[in-house]
Amino acid sequence: MSELVVLIRGAGEMASGVAHRLHRSHFKTCMLEIAHPLAVRREVSFCEAVYDGEKEVEGVRAELISKPGEIETSWMKKVIPVLIDPEVKRLKDFLKPDVLIDAVMAKKNLGTHIEDAPLVIGLGPGFSAGKDVHIVIETNRGHHLGKMILKGEAEPDTGIPGDVGGYTIERLLRTMKKGIFHPQKTIGEKVTRGTVVAVVDDYPVIAQTSGVVRGLLREGIDAKKGMKVGDIDPRGRKEHCFTISEKARAIGGGVLEAILYWYNR
Repeated sequence: MSELVVLIRGAGEMASGVAHRLHRSHFKTCMLEIAHPLAVRREVSFCEAVYDGEKEVEGVRAELISKPGEIETSWMKKVIPVLIDPEVKRLKDFLKPDVLIDAVMAKKNLGTHIEDAPLVIGLGPGFSAGKDVHIVIETNRGHHLGKMILKGEAEPDTGIPGDVGGYTIERLLRTMKKGIFHPQKTIGEKVTRGTVVAVVDDYPVIAQTSGVVRGLLREGIDAKKGMKVGDIDPRGRKEHCFTISEKARAIGGGVLEAILYWYNR
């Protein structure tokens, strides 16, 4: 079972939570990313390897590779390989994965097909189990978070983030102006409501609640109007900024269950 090859499309926060759990379970895991990732929770996202060459999350390391032929070398080092290949096809044809996971979290299907692998898993809304993927994993916070869906779809996107510490939309940082992103605070830093956490060109991005900065875009990112650029955790615990969230762990557990269910039938 551990010799199964898993290809994960995406390397952001949720994808990284899945990859971390599968890697720790000794699956051969490889991740795909775009050339300029926009993860906010950068300290727990393997996509940071695209910028820095490598990224470690809770004792598991990922490294950027330049070509598919380097995948086996990464696996021999017990490292997760990350490859820039937004089109998927190049690596899919080379790797011939046993499991393909669409973890882009785009709220819609960007081109994943049920024929892409013997087992295709989609995270969240935008996929229909039995049609474009074999299994869907629920990503909405609540009673069914991490649930394996064998027929139908996940709960629809409400546009309202899940409740954390009694706050929902207030904990997100968005910019109402297009421009270059410049953080004024760092991940893990405590802020109070009204604090300027970042600026987009000269337009301030202000905290709507007190807490700790759990996520921020990288310096110099070209931000679009309305874009999520940061995240405040009102619980105020700095260590939460550097560890996988309960949501990502639950989704990772759901994916692991789905793989075991599929291959142990």
